[in-house]
Amino acid sequence: MATDDIIEVAQASQLGGAQSVGLVHPQSWTFDDPPLELDCGRTLSPITQVYETYGELSPQRDNAILIFHALSGDAHVAGYHTREDRRPGWWDTMVGPGKAFDTTKYFVICANVIGGCRGSTGPSSINPATGRPYGPDFPMLTLSDMVRAQERLVTHMGIEKLLAVAGGSMGGMMALDWAVRFPERVASVLAIATTARITAQSIAFNEVGRQAIMADPHWNEGDYYDGQSPESGLAVARMIGHITYLSDEQMHRKFGRRLQDRETLGYDFGTEFQVESYLRYQGNSFVRRFDANSYLYITKAIDYFDLANGHRSLVESLERARAEFLVVSFTSDWLFPSEQAKELVRALQANGLVTTFLEISSNYGHDAFLLPNDELSAAVSGFLSHVQRRPRQNGNTP
Repeated sequence: MATDDIIEVAQASQLGGAQSVGLVHPQSWTFDDPPLELDCGRTLSPITQVYETYGELSPQRDNAILIFHALSGDAHVAGYHTREDRRPGWWDTMVGPGKAFDTTKYFVICANVIGGCRGSTGPSSINPATGRPYGPDFPMLTLSDMVRAQERLVTHMGIEKLLAVAGGSMGGMMALDWAVRFPERVASVLAIATTARITAQSIAFNEVGRQAIMADPHWNEGDYYDGQSPESGLAVARMIGHITYLSDEQMHRKFGRRLQDRETLGYDFGTEFQVESYLRYQGNSFVRRFDANSYLYITKAIDYFDLANGHRSLVESLERARAEFLVVSFTSDWLFPSEQAKELVRALQANGLVTTFLEISSNYGHDAFLLPNDELSAAVSGFLSHVQRRPRQNGNTP
C-alpha cells in the first residue's frame, strides 16, 4: 500500500470509523464507438459515465456487485470525497467493511445514470454538435438505455459476470431490467422497495412535479443554462416527490401539527407548520445539487418502465432471467407497496427462479430502504454470502 493510501485510510477512520470505506475518488469513462442506440430511435455519443468503486476486484473477477441508484441519487454510495464532507454517500449504512455489501469481500461499483447531472452525460452536458449544453435537444431515455450504458462500463472494466446487481426504488427497476436484458451476466439480483412497473398514481405524482418545473418562467423550454435555472419549479417538484417517500405515521410522529418558530397561527401564507418548513428545506437544498432537466428526463424514464412491455404477461417477461433473487418490501411503503413486490415474486417463482421474499415492518415509508435497518442488512449480507458460496462454473462465472 502506498504512503498516500495509508494516510487516506487513517483519515477515513477518523471520518467514518472502522466500517467506513473512507475517502473515495470519482472516476469517469467515455465511449463513442459504437454509439448507444436508444429506445426512442436516436443514438447518443460520446457518453461519459462517472462512477465510484469500493473494495478490490478479485483475481478471478468474480466478486463484483453493481449498485444502481434511485432518482435523486448518484454514484457516491459510500464514504467521503473530502475530509470536510458533512455526510457520507447515500447508502453508507449498507456499503463498507463488515457491512451488508462488505467491501472486504466484494468489489462494489456504482455509476451515475446517463441523463443525470452528476458527471455522466445528460441534458446539462455539452452537445459536441453545437458546443452548448444539450438542454431540450437531449434524447428521451428509458431505464433500459441507462442499463445498456452501464453494461458497456462493466465490460470496459473486464468483468464478464457480476456476482449481483442491486438497487432500491428506481435502482431496483434497473436491477430487474439487467436480469432480463443480460441474464448470463449476473448471478443474483437484489430488488429492494421497487416494482416491475409503476402505477397510474405514481405517474401522476411524477407528472405534477414535471409540470411544476415547466411552469416556472425560468425553465424556458429547457434552454436555461445561460441564465437563471427554474429553481422554484424544481423545489416544488422535490417537495411533491418527497411526500411520496414518507409515510403518514412517520410524518405525524416527526411533525404532527406543531408550529415552526411561533406560538400561534399567523393567518397568512408564511411557513407556519413544521412540516411546511421541512418540505421547503428539502426543496431548497435539492436545487443546489440537481438539474431540473435531469429531473424531467429521469422521472419520464421511470414512467416508461414496464418489465412486461412487449410480453403477454410479467411471467413471460421474466422467462430469460437466470439469476437468484432477493425481493424486499416495507410495510409502510405506499409508493411501491408490498403487493407489487409480491406480484413480482409470484412471476419469478412461476419461472422456477430461486427467490427469497422479505417484507420488513417499518414506519418510515418508501425511504425506509435508505435508513439503518438491521433486518435489511442481515438479509442482504446473508443472501450475498449464500450466492458467493454457490458452486462456480467455468472461468470467472459465479
